[in-house]
Amino acid sequence: MARYVTTDLHGCLQSFQHLVEYKLKLRPQDQLYVLGDYVNKGPDTRGVLDYLMQLPQQGYRVICLRGNHDQELLDAAQGNATLTWASAQDRQLTLSSFGVERPEDIPTPYLRWIQELPYQLEVPGWVLVHAGFNFRLPAAEMRQDWHTMLNIKEFVADASRLEGRRLLHGHVPTPTAEIEKRVKAHAGAIGLDAGCVYRHNPELRHLAAFNLDTEELILQPNLEPDYPIGVR
Repeated sequence: MARYVTTDLHGCLQSFQHLVEYKLKLRPQDQLYVLGDYVNKGPDTRGVLDYLMQLPQQGYRVICLRGNHDQELLDAAQGNATLTWASAQDRQLTLSSFGVERPEDIPTPYLRWIQELPYQLEVPGWVLVHAGFNFRLPAAEMRQDWHTMLNIKEFVADASRLEGRRLLHGHVPTPTAEIEKRVKAHAGAIGLDAGCVYRHNPELRHLAAFNLDTEELILQPNLEPDYPIGVR
């Protein structure tokens, strides 16, 4: 059995499929953890959700966490849309993938799936979360600060507050060279968002997958058809 972690798919279905089927060669006995942000920015939000929802039905062990973009899409669909829900261009890409004009019209099964996503997960040796934690809070409070888990961009990890576990997260697009450096150093906190959706950026434009047992980093370049997105 192998255990893999990846994150921040952002509608990049073809890149994610290639990672799963050809790079990881995922088997039913393996485990794949995905740390959120399945939607927005990229070309095929609905396709990514379909694929993630189908994999367990086909016997694969895939465990997904909630990301800030997933939460923002859910909020918008529930009538709580704010200016934080993506740019106008991103919104159009996302809604077009569902064939709807308003977030309220996104089919219920997708919204229910997002609503049921957990914020964090502990596995042997590791804590998994989308963005991170506010390590200045008491440990118990830190682990219930949902907003921070989805949105924090800077923190100093404290392993004692994670009961000695190391931390894996996404959320902040990070050059692949920096991710490789932190993996090689066996850092206590490793961010795996390699900015796959930013296909014009040579230092980003990858999905990063991490083998929890061998600590191997696997990089999958963006394979998506042309779509409009700026350089980060």
